[in-house]
Amino acid sequence: MSKKVLVVDDDPDVRLFNVTVVEENGFTPIEASNGEEGLKLLKEEKPDLVILDVLMPRQSGIRLFRDLKTDKSLKHIPVILLSGIAKKTFLRSQKALTEFGGESVPEPEIYLEKPVEPEELSEAINTFIG
Repeated sequence: MSKKVLVVDDDPDVRLFNVTVVEENGFTPIEASNGEEGLKLLKEEKPDLVILDVLMPRQSGIRLFRDLKTDKSLKHIPVILLSGIAKKTFLRSQKALTEFGGESVPEPEIYLEKPVEPEELSEAINTFIG
């Protein structure tokens, strides 16, 4: 059985691009269009990897990443953050959440800024589960 990759992005075109790259690398994609749906699928499917957008409606990727990395049963799942915002901005957001009483969260394993080339995403995927 092939490894599962959860793709969470509210943009259908970006999601299709990510799913295509996942399939071309021989893995099974699972899709979510927002953070709430992504968290539900994380708990149900226990994917081997998550490709996560940062800015989304209905629970942002910032919060989903925090939830994932502070949940004992999920925090081992690697995450590729794929976003149109700079990594520095994402890290500031994580720091702000921590300052408001949240548990500190590690930096993402891989942070790619959009637009990303298919080869770059393939390399990132294969770094974890290839």
